[in-house]
Amino acid sequence: MERTAFIIGLGLIGGSIALAIRSEHHVRITGYDISDEQQKMALSLKVIDEVAPSIEEGVKNADLIVLATPVLKTEELIKELCQLELKSGALITDVGSTKKKIVETASCLAEKDVVFIGGHPMAGSHKSGVEAARVHLFENAFYIFTPVNKSDTRHIIQLQNWLKGTKATFLELTPDDHDRFAGAISHFPHIVAASLVHQLANLDGDDRLVSQLAAGGFRDITRIASSSPTMWRDILLHNKESLLTLLDEWLEEMEKVRNMLVHENAEAIFHYFQAAKSFREGLPPREKGAIPSFYDLFVDIPDHPGVISDVTGILAEHDISLTNIRILETREDIMGVLSISFRSEEDRQRAKIHLENEMYETYIL
Repeated sequence: MERTAFIIGLGLIGGSIALAIRSEHHVRITGYDISDEQQKMALSLKVIDEVAPSIEEGVKNADLIVLATPVLKTEELIKELCQLELKSGALITDVGSTKKKIVETASCLAEKDVVFIGGHPMAGSHKSGVEAARVHLFENAFYIFTPVNKSDTRHIIQLQNWLKGTKATFLELTPDDHDRFAGAISHFPHIVAASLVHQLANLDGDDRLVSQLAAGGFRDITRIASSSPTMWRDILLHNKESLLTLLDEWLEEMEKVRNMLVHENAEAIFHYFQAAKSFREGLPPREKGAIPSFYDLFVDIPDHPGVISDVTGILAEHDISLTNIRILETREDIMGVLSISFRSEEDRQRAKIHLENEMYETYIL
């Protein structure tokens, strides 16, 4: 009998997981989403083979069930699954960026002949929806599993086999460790970015001038503050304990900086930034992590009609797709700067080579 994977939530993550499964396995992929438009799009793009009429019908014969929904919705779905007829031996996993509450909720599945293994693929995109789904989205990314006690090594291996098409690096963590690490490297930075934007918005003075001055580097370093408010509300409430600890530690860290400034301790300030610089430069530069990477290339352009179309034309000639393009600075008689964003490091490097071959000066920050 043909095996079946059932994907609940046909967005970027759910769609990409479906494509990854299809790339390695001859299985039937069924999908379900609250958006009829997303369901139709998933079918037309051949991300799934069919739409389930309901969650109840979709789970009946599913060998693998993937909950690719926001964390609060995932909790609701797990509670619903506990009341439904499930196939004996089915594997159930989720993709949520918090794990402790989800794993605790999944304890109700222990009475059924199924296995729940918490999951978190630590990769994403700045686009959303199933139309942005890509088979290579998780390639070289960390994919975290947080198995519960009932899960043995054999079940972990089974899930990895289902998901081997992601070409991700699989790791196992306890739910507590996952939430602590994810809080520090993903959730808390989003709080800081949003706070920096609020601080700027509260500045006194000419709003237009503030906006102009913030249009460059400030806009880039706070880019993650543009993420979904609904998603981050749910994540913060789900990971409350870890984030409260991190906030307390952050306040202590800021107090250290404040004391250095109050006492004008130049040596301490220098070493503070030097230590941060050294640690950051020791981080893997091209690995996928909890926050989606930004593959930006900056191109100096002369003040000349048609220069932007020339740049994009060079990229098109070599089949290099871009995801965003912005003019950072252009004034009469001086060089302007194009900021071009790409989908991958490979695309950025190819663009850099071809543009420099055409005598454009490019650089990566």
